Amino acid sequence: MMQLAWPWMAALLPLPWLHYLWRRRAQPSGVAIFLPFAAGLETTTGTVAATRSWRVWLFAVLWLLLIAAAMRPQWLGEPLPAPTTGRRIILAVDISGSMNTRDMANNASRLQVVQQVAGEFIDSRQGDQVGLILFGTQPYVQAPLTPDLATVHRFLDESLVGFAGTETAIGDAIGLALKRLRAENGTNSDRTVLILLTDGESNAGTLQPIQAARFAAQAGLRIYTIGVGAAVRGGFFGPVGNNDLDEDTLKQIAKLTGGEYFRATDASALQSVYAQIEKLEPVAGRDQWLRPTDEWFPYPLTLALLLSIPATLWGSRSWA
Repeated sequence: MMQLAWPWMAALLPLPWLHYLWRRRAQPSGVAIFLPFAAGLETTTGTVAATRSWRVWLFAVLWLLLIAAAMRPQWLGEPLPAPTTGRRIILAVDISGSMNTRDMANNASRLQVVQQVAGEFIDSRQGDQVGLILFGTQPYVQAPLTPDLATVHRFLDESLVGFAGTETAIGDAIGLALKRLRAENGTNSDRTVLILLTDGESNAGTLQPIQAARFAAQAGLRIYTIGVGAAVRGGFFGPVGNNDLDEDTLKQIAKLTGGEYFRATDASALQSVYAQIEKLEPVAGRDQWLRPTDEWFPYPLTLALLLSIPATLWGSRSWA
């Protein structure tokens, strides 16, 4: 969309015409000056009659181009969310071997359901910065904190079970989140939230989950923990469902850091969990937008400067 930053500059448009009228009244002899810088038009009657028309048009075009540049035409791009006042949310997603278990609705794996629901959650955080940590035997940063939600969503969709190892290092995942926050100069952890999603107990890594949670509490990092997997129920060959989930540890992590623990046994339950987190951590920067602006005034200004070269040359030769 085009806009004029200084439209009031158009008020200068009639100045040459007003100057012409003033000079005409001041000099009854009939000498006509169209522009202040075209005084050289005062010459013999025959020469003026032969050249006046194209010179007037040349200076008229120059003046219009200068006024167009002075009004600062701008092209406005599509509105983009401004993340400066939003929250910082880190998603830590378990991609250990057990996340490939197909005990969710429609025979979907646990990771597939997480990718679908967590992806929708990421898309809803317009104005926030979101980061992604994937962990198994070892954690790694898949996406640093960024307002580019589409990229974070894509990285989550591209995650594969077992890529970080088949075991579960919950404590190291929390530790990596803290390390990334400390590495960012000026980062205030009080405005950062970690959402840790897993389907098992911590059986790998060097940092114990509870100790990591204490470090997080000291840094002001609030952690919401989500346990994923079908509920345990009786079956013909014994109990079925996710009986490996260490809910006590996840609850303690959340309690120590001021967060909450949630249980997600299927896709709808996980959607409900993220809806609750949305209420607890509302989007702070949703209503703040910016529009990238491209300045177009150099184009008419450059054209005016180019046209002024022949105007100056012609004026110096015959407008004396």
